[in-house]
Amino acid sequence: MRRILFALVGALALGGLTIAVAGPAAAHSTVVSTDPADGAKLASGPARVSITFNENLQPSFPSLTVVGPDGNLWSKGKPVVDGPTVSVEVGDLGPAGTYTMAYRVTSADGHPVSGTRTFELTTPGHGTPGAKADAKSSSGGDGDSGGVPLWVFIVAAVVLFGGGLAFALFGGRSRRPGSGGKP
Repeated sequence: MRRILFALVGALALGGLTIAVAGPAAAHSTVVSTDPADGAKLASGPARVSITFNENLQPSFPSLTVVGPDGNLWSKGKPVVDGPTVSVEVGDLGPAGTYTMAYRVTSADGHPVSGTRTFELTTPGHGTPGAKADAKSSSGGDGDSGGVPLWVFIVAAVVLFGGGLAFALFGGRSRRPGSGGKP
């Protein structure tokens, strides 16, 4: 019986190690490219801005806004997710200066990813701004939301399963032969 237990515990440990080593495969989405490119200097504004990630995005509740140097929203309408890309229409831009693309999307593994990218308009446009952007739209650092990584849940599940199996095999009341199940 002990051999079976050691074999099961060994198999669980090997499985857990395999999953832990495969952690990078469960990494979250990262930005691959933006249009316009991060830090680009443009003489005229783009009709649409987009951010492309290294994996497909979930289409539910994406956020992509463009905030100008005047603190106003310059993006128009709702963002659209197409595979790994989120995009939003931008009307004619206004004052020259730095425009910030703030995004928050959900990656294929369900993890929210947010950050900002910028581009600079070198020649003022003649567009009409939207409403003032709230602090949430124009802030937020680059990166993710700091959620718990997937591997933590996998390791916890392996440990709980292994502990439950060990308890089921050896943790019950000891029974002596001929005692009728009484200790």
